[in-house]
Amino acid sequence: MPKPPLSIFIITKNEANRIGPTLDAVRDLSDDIVVVDSGSDDETCAIAQKKGARVVVNAFAGYGPQKRFAEDQCHHPWLFNIDADEVCPADLVAEIKALFAAGELAQRAYGVPITEQFPGEGTPHRFSYTVAPVRLYRRDAGRYNASPVHDRVDLAEGTGIGKLRHRIHHRSIRSLSDELRKLNSYSDMQVDDLEARGKVLPGWRMVTEFPFAFLKAYFLRRHFLRGRYGFLTAMNHAIYRHMRIAKHLERRWRKRS
Repeated sequence: MPKPPLSIFIITKNEANRIGPTLDAVRDLSDDIVVVDSGSDDETCAIAQKKGARVVVNAFAGYGPQKRFAEDQCHHPWLFNIDADEVCPADLVAEIKALFAAGELAQRAYGVPITEQFPGEGTPHRFSYTVAPVRLYRRDAGRYNASPVHDRVDLAEGTGIGKLRHRIHHRSIRSLSDELRKLNSYSDMQVDDLEARGKVLPGWRMVTEFPFAFLKAYFLRRHFLRGRYGFLTAMNHAIYRHMRIAKHLERRWRKRS
């Protein structure tokens, strides 16, 4: 059976311990899988090539620019973006195949549910926090914006959005310390982005950011249902939000002195 006219693209850096299962899960879905790597010093590129992906190396200038570059490397009219720490289970792959097998797709863009999977969970918890951004779309209907931190697909005006039923499994946490390292780096990028856009956050948020961020993660995102990792990842989320405010305010204070 021919594969759908679909290109899959993934951006990577040092993902040798996660990229294999990600690629294995989608190998029957596309004949054009593109990995854009930003300078891994582990076996990421070798593993991706062994798994049949086309690897392109490009210097990282932010998430939006890197994904836009990846879009430009793709061959097919339909694009599907996944991250290196995301796995598409068999039921999602089957759902996407069925969409294309039915003929012309009803929409030109589709939101795909993405749900957190913590270490030790064989599958995501039934109450895992889930978002559904556009990840499957025609390349003439939209593309990733250029934001270095708030990467999302900007669609042409009037583009309808469907929604897939099955979920991507997001295995974002290698360890709590690795999560904090990643969030610390991401907070630096967010502060740079705030400055570039001329945004100024009020000083009183240095007092409120941590508790409100913790409560949001622990209760609204239902981490309280997920044991120790639920509590600790809610704490990490709050620390990250606090770091973002603290770094932003520190930069403002230094400019005044």
